[in-house]
Amino acid sequence: MGDPESWRREYLSTPGQLPPEIDTTVPSVARIYDYALGGKNNFQVDRDTVAALSAAFPGSVPLAVDNRAFLRRGVRYLVGEAGVKQIIDFGSGLPTAGNVHEIAHEIDPSVRVVYVDIDPIVLAHARALLADNDTTTVIQADAGEPESILEHPETRRFIDFDQPYAVLLSAILHHLPDERDPVGVARYIKNRMPPGSYLLVTNFLDDDDPRAKMMEEQMTSRVGTGRFRTWAEQREFFDGLEMVEPGLVYANDWRPDGDTDVNGAWTTFTAGGIGRKPLLTADSNSSSR
Repeated sequence: MGDPESWRREYLSTPGQLPPEIDTTVPSVARIYDYALGGKNNFQVDRDTVAALSAAFPGSVPLAVDNRAFLRRGVRYLVGEAGVKQIIDFGSGLPTAGNVHEIAHEIDPSVRVVYVDIDPIVLAHARALLADNDTTTVIQADAGEPESILEHPETRRFIDFDQPYAVLLSAILHHLPDERDPVGVARYIKNRMPPGSYLLVTNFLDDDDPRAKMMEEQMTSRVGTGRFRTWAEQREFFDGLEMVEPGLVYANDWRPDGDTDVNGAWTTFTAGGIGRKPLLTADSNSSSR
């Protein structure tokens, strides 16, 4: 496997070595999450943005940490209990300790994972990390354009679309404003999925706390995106799916483990859930003919 630390030294410590499409003067969502999660693959502009967001809303970093913890619990469920063999991670962000493929492969080394992110730094770093991995790949694409992801040659090389798979929309739909139709994005994904597939979604939550709107304004002004949506808006992402217990809940209330703080001060600002596309029955098969 590639050495992410040597990649960091080569690219991040030597500005002249950076790919030209990486702008170190503008904060990046992927790099902001990386810094919030304790990563090293970020620039001063990203660290300054996290500091400003945390000054306005001290829950900024805890939200990132809680979301990542939900993702890890979700992957353990999908692979360990649901038996998922294929995963597409939309808006995967920069690799951190306990990546999706690492968690999946601890349970089943044969699971195939496709990471997707629009940020070129994610593509470069993930390619270095996955250089010797033949079950995991990364593509550069926009999570708001799911057709380009599902039709991408690399995705089609790794994923058998005739067999069930899981799509992870972890902390990505809240970066799609309403005009980009995040519900339509989720609907397209669900329509393409074969029965027995799973959709994991986590998002910033507006649970009638005025701080949610304030934080949404801070995120939008500093990063350009960051929509806090209501319960009703978030349920739309799962329309037509069978919800895995306990359903759509506060992220830390979803199958918490010994490390999950279910009574934290910021737990009501993130929601998450996993839905399963229903299996076809004899009745549905006959009615479709």
